[in-house]
Amino acid sequence: MHLAPRILVTGGAGFIGSFLCERLLEQGAEVLCVDNFFTGRRSNVAHLMPNPRFELMRHDVTFPLFVEVDEIYNLACPASPVHYPFDPVQTTKTSVHGAINVLGLAKRTKAKILQASTSEVYGDPEIHPQREEYWGNVNPIGPRSCYDEGKRCAETLFFDYHRQHGTEIKVARIFNTYGPRMHPNDGRVVSNFIMQALRGEDITLYGDGQQTRSFCYVDDLVEGLIRLMNTAPEVTGPINLGNPGEFTIRELAELVIELTGSKSSLVHKPLPQDDPRQRQPDISRARETLGWEPTLRLRDGLEKTIAYFRQLTNA
Repeated sequence: MHLAPRILVTGGAGFIGSFLCERLLEQGAEVLCVDNFFTGRRSNVAHLMPNPRFELMRHDVTFPLFVEVDEIYNLACPASPVHYPFDPVQTTKTSVHGAINVLGLAKRTKAKILQASTSEVYGDPEIHPQREEYWGNVNPIGPRSCYDEGKRCAETLFFDYHRQHGTEIKVARIFNTYGPRMHPNDGRVVSNFIMQALRGEDITLYGDGQQTRSFCYVDDLVEGLIRLMNTAPEVTGPINLGNPGEFTIRELAELVIELTGSKSSLVHKPLPQDDPRQRQPDISRARETLGWEPTLRLRDGLEKTIAYFRQLTNA
């Protein structure tokens, strides 16, 4: 008899983590969702609780975890510019101590382990679009460094565990992802713009609004993570996962206003420190290795996301 794989998802009650848990359950896995609820929310996984193959545990990954699992997805870390400077030391510890703890668990249980890394490892890139070979242009002492350098150090630890202990690792570098269950106050551009538009407030553009981002819908991203986890042992990554379609922030704001039917105006404010001017993944490696690329258009994904936020604001 084939036993269902036991899969640990750290940060599983977060925005991306909750969709990942859902998809893994659909595939028949047993899922242990671990979250300390710093930015994750019980409401994101409440609908999964009746499933007998789903378990929710309140735990902080900066402390060791003693469980038996076959696969680990490490998504634990505050991932928004509002949340990580709130307690920057804890943000770094979550990335670094958290990586050490989940890698120790993977070593002991011989589990495959995937690190949810980030496009922030490229910093404010001098190369466009960003390829995995690029080492980045990161400020090590700025207000965002707790996140950028924490995630860079986590990648280092993953590759060192791989070389030193033979741990089977996968590293995904996630670019801007959006969709339902984003935290309405997470300070990310998509949720900011939608909330401002729904409230009829002015939409804030930093700088001239010409900085670019590439937006990937959460379902597309989760598909990429699962495909990466299921690759052969010699595929370690890092692999960029994101949408290569590039939009200016101004174009995003105008599209949100159109889709919400809002009367909001655009206002300009100064650019925050270390805010990247351009962010666009080169996903050639994901296409070749995983046969993966995003399928949902920005307009369609925004419609689903706006519907979710509308429901939140009317609740």
